[in-house]
Amino acid sequence: MDLGTACEPFYQPLNNEQALFEQAWRHGMPVLIKGPTGCGKTRFVQHMANRLDLPLHTVACHDDLSAADLIGRHLIGAQGTWWQDGPLTRAVREGGICYLDEVVEARQDTVVVLHPWPTAVASCSWNAPAKCRGRRRPSCWWCPITPATRTCSRA
Repeated sequence: MDLGTACEPFYQPLNNEQALFEQAWRHGMPVLIKGPTGCGKTRFVQHMANRLDLPLHTVACHDDLSAADLIGRHLIGAQGTWWQDGPLTRAVREGGICYLDEVVEARQDTVVVLHPWPTAVASCSWNAPAKCRGRRRPSCWWCPITPATRTCSRA
């Protein structure tokens, strides 16, 4: 066995959770997975990201997590000012999954920024061109959004 190659994370389905997750993904719906510690929530999300061939961005939420930690921020350096994507924005740009582990631990002012994201991303409503507007994932999920202008760069 070659240890250098990544293999699919083992997951034993219990019911139809894989089909439900895939259906939610196709329709651009967010998914909330709830369960006790150690029941396999993280493993399930890793498995589904692998199964759907999507990048996975995992955020370990905590009480010091800010909205900028999720979405991104402008940084200042010797070369000037630039935008640094957060994991939520990277997941949107790459068409991936953003897994917010222990999201109940995040502050309320951080969690509130999550509410508009599924709708905004699914409808590609950030001043996107007409051919993008109104389409749902997966076609619009991969639409590259430029944070500075909040426009879709797909022609």
